[in-house]
Amino acid sequence: MPAEPGILKFLRICDGFYPADAVDASIGQQRQWYDALCAQFDRPLPDGMTAEDALIGAIPTRRYKPANLRTRTKLLYLHGGGFVVGSLSSHHAICAEISDFAGAELVSVDYRLAPEHVWPAQTDDAFTVLKLLLGEGHKIVLVGDSAGGNLAAGLALRARDEALSGIVGQVLVYPALGGDLVSGSYEEMAEAPGLTTADTAYYRAILNAPADEPVAHPLLTRSCAGLPPAYITVAHFDPLRDDGRNYAGRLAAAGVEVWFREEPQMVHAWLRARHMSEGASDGFHALCVAVSRFAGAT
Repeated sequence: MPAEPGILKFLRICDGFYPADAVDASIGQQRQWYDALCAQFDRPLPDGMTAEDALIGAIPTRRYKPANLRTRTKLLYLHGGGFVVGSLSSHHAICAEISDFAGAELVSVDYRLAPEHVWPAQTDDAFTVLKLLLGEGHKIVLVGDSAGGNLAAGLALRARDEALSGIVGQVLVYPALGGDLVSGSYEEMAEAPGLTTADTAYYRAILNAPADEPVAHPLLTRSCAGLPPAYITVAHFDPLRDDGRNYAGRLAAAGVEVWFREEPQMVHAWLRARHMSEGASDGFHALCVAVSRFAGAT
């Protein structure tokens, strides 16, 4: 268990809204609990920012435009939630604050959720938005947390393999990248607070992606050459920790510029604790600096 008071307070709040055995409940109940939890950590938009819901193609999105727009590069955000929960509202304040810090317009994607829509619905929705934005001539920074980090890494692979240009960075926050579930952090942090290895197995099973598909499990990709530069941040107390660590190593070995940061006192989903935990605040600032660097706003 972590020892930082701020993150321990965060965990107590989370436990009050989202029980440890939530995955045993119905899908509807899981979403109800998750929505209530996210609302607890919501915050007003930064001064002067606008947020507008709009379709890109047929995909619902929310566009954030900061008052001080400093770059034409756009940020494409894919939310976490195990592919089962989450929405445009669940990561509303997180998206707004990243957009405001970077001085960049951010597009958040409301991709279809499992189990109603299994793989590849989620990556296809996100890829549709990405291709349309690239087709308009925009440079893009991919950003995603947890399941969204999986989607962001998968989009980078799909874009490379289809020879699409314009992705200038990928920012992966405690991403789920297809590790083996039995070794490393999956064993060491099997009962970590906030997310267990059993939870991870549940989300994989419900997504129903092919076990040998690199877009669904980026650690399986044969080569990381030619991928965009990356910033990867993980939590120490998280079964997904080594997914991010190992992927960073794969990228670096392939000659891809990569920055890796492990938050020593953090747990999965620490982004939500950024205003109550010193460690989460520092990690969020570092993440925003990386986004700004990729977007050319620094």
